[in-house]
Amino acid sequence: MKELNIEGMSISPGVVETIISIAASEVDGVASVGVSGPSGLLGKFSKQPASQGIEISVNEDNTLHVAVRVDVKGGYVLPELAASIRQAVADAVSTQAGLTVGDVDVYIDGIQF
Repeated sequence: MKELNIEGMSISPGVVETIISIAASEVDGVASVGVSGPSGLLGKFSKQPASQGIEISVNEDNTLHVAVRVDVKGGYVLPELAASIRQAVADAVSTQAGLTVGDVDVYIDGIQF
């Protein structure tokens, strides 16, 4: 996807991915957003983009379909945490970019204790 166009304004998918990443990472219980990378010292210096692990596509009804991958902290109820992530992402994209989110798929890739 090249750009998202709304009301005479073009938004780069990277901007929307950043909004999604920040919104998901601010949910209590989320340890990290994106594909789990190498741990330790190597992981701290890897140059993975912040949006890796976030996919955006446009549905037939011109709403966004978002898929986000997260690692979560142990001790949280996963269905409730996923619902909180869905709501946070939809609200942030709607408020900050003016786009309508049709659905958000949350993939929990790992649990950190």
